[in-house]
Amino acid sequence: MTNPTRSATASAVVNDVPAASATLRFWSLVLLITAADAISKALAVEYLAPRHIPHRILGDVVRFTLAYNPGAAFGMHLGPASRWIFAALSVVIVVVLIRATADLTRISRLAAFGVPVVVGGAIGNLLDRIRLRDGVVDFIDIGYGDVRFWTFNVADTAVTIGAGCLVIALWQLDKAQQQATAS
Repeated sequence: MTNPTRSATASAVVNDVPAASATLRFWSLVLLITAADAISKALAVEYLAPRHIPHRILGDVVRFTLAYNPGAAFGMHLGPASRWIFAALSVVIVVVLIRATADLTRISRLAAFGVPVVVGGAIGNLLDRIRLRDGVVDFIDIGYGDVRFWTFNVADTAVTIGAGCLVIALWQLDKAQQQATAS
């Protein structure tokens, strides 16, 4: 069912432009994010061992500290099956995200950037869940003194940036639809 508030211009664009997931640019960005995540994690495992020993990068504010997260973001854990539950959830989220945002990525460059960035980050963490019994490799440690944010990785950063792009793209689309309806 089409959205009656969508402007004629947006409908024309949707019909003439392929969804981002059908483009070489989309999959290149997914591969770039996934590779950057995998390489950074391999370097972290090689050079930051042993675990939980901070290595100062920018004073005490930015440190690299090797850690493994068997759960999900912010330490969510569902017991011994967490690894496989979160792996399955990642696959479902990627498929749903690509399908649900097809129209949006046709009309929004920001969404066409944000979706593959999220997908690449999700795949990066998914690969860790599948291949590493200890969990997802985390190593970026931000904070000051004892006040620290959760340790994270490149994939987590990509998911956060991509999700932010999607929120802004949806907000812009909603604003455009409200203006089209008002006129």
